[in-house]
Amino acid sequence: MASAGTVNALGQAVGLPVSEWREAAWPPKTDLRGKFCRLEPLQAERHGPGLFASMGADAEGRNWTYLSYGPFAAYADFSDWLAEQQRQRDPHFYAIVDAVSGEALGVAAYLRIDPKMGCIEVGHLNFSPLLQRRPAATEAMYLLMRQAFALGYRRYEWKCDALNQPSQRAALRLGFRFEGLFRQAMVYKGRNRDTAWFSVLDHEWPALRQGFENWLSADNFDAAGGQRRTLEQWRGED
Repeated sequence: MASAGTVNALGQAVGLPVSEWREAAWPPKTDLRGKFCRLEPLQAERHGPGLFASMGADAEGRNWTYLSYGPFAAYADFSDWLAEQQRQRDPHFYAIVDAVSGEALGVAAYLRIDPKMGCIEVGHLNFSPLLQRRPAATEAMYLLMRQAFALGYRRYEWKCDALNQPSQRAALRLGFRFEGLFRQAMVYKGRNRDTAWFSVLDHEWPALRQGFENWLSADNFDAAGGQRRTLEQWRGED
């Protein structure tokens, strides 16, 4: 795959000049609010009980298979893990809270935050069964992506175990583009991980944003809450 570029005075291919972009800002510790959910900076004491209860609906622990930690059988261990994440600056964790019930139904985070290079990743995703396949799940991803580009990032990344097919499908549905495979990139839970890389770039965001906003509009859902058009259809891909 060839990169876009130009030719310098020596006849060498070089990257396009980046003249207007400036260093991005660090994500603030503030809420992100949508219609279906809000993302609150993680607080172990505040969000822990709700997260433990909602994630407990995943009785088999399938949501933890591709994460390097968990599952947690005891609340004390789970709470300690949440408190550890709360103290970190990177990753920057959020609790995903239902806008109606106020219950914490999942977590997500920014990680590998690099304002100088304008790169930021979304990850540590754990959506309880009460959040999966609901509009709030898509909206949470929209809110994080929107903030990242509003803060000035040029590149928004998604990485996952190459064998995690649900994660790869989710990335593509959300508008990420597959970039390639990093073989033997990690060892976790005693097994190898080849890492699949996906990204969205700043110039791709305006079209993706319009697709998200059309999908999330009230007119896109019927009386039973079913979608009338898919996210891909709103982007003109289907």
